[in-house]
Amino acid sequence: MTMYGRVHRLSVSPEKGLKKTNVDEAVMVEGFGIAGDAHAGSERQVSLLPFEAFDSVREQLPEIAPGDFAENITTQGLDLSSASVGDMLSIGAQVRLVITQIGKECHNGCYIREAVGDCIMPRLGLFARIARGGVIRVGDTIAWERPTEKIGEVRHDRVTESM
Repeated sequence: MTMYGRVHRLSVSPEKGLKKTNVDEAVMVEGFGIAGDAHAGSERQVSLLPFEAFDSVREQLPEIAPGDFAENITTQGLDLSSASVGDMLSIGAQVRLVITQIGKECHNGCYIREAVGDCIMPRLGLFARIARGGVIRVGDTIAWERPTEKIGEVRHDRVTESM
């Protein structure tokens, strides 16, 4: 698992169902969500999606861009594929997110699924709650927060090796 990456894009929307707008920074409110985003206050406070996953859609939708899947944080260089509920991410110097859900059911009328025949958010998207708030910016480092682990220690339904 790649332990470090960066914030490629940040996206917010004041209403659900609207395409999200890219912003340079976002205020992460502990236990609530992103200030100014429609999903703040919900169970899925923050959504994340790896930018690398866009490649599978670009051939049929070349105009696809960060925020089009309604993700808040488009990551780059960070392996999200083996995340488990309860794992923690740090972003920049302050913000901490706890993974609360992996994937989601694609909603009816998803234009990406209709155009491509598939949508990556249900499989590759992560949802999190904000455990520690602060301001994050495009380009900030994202890292998996891992406690010191011993060989063979079981963590979140998988066996890990020491680093």
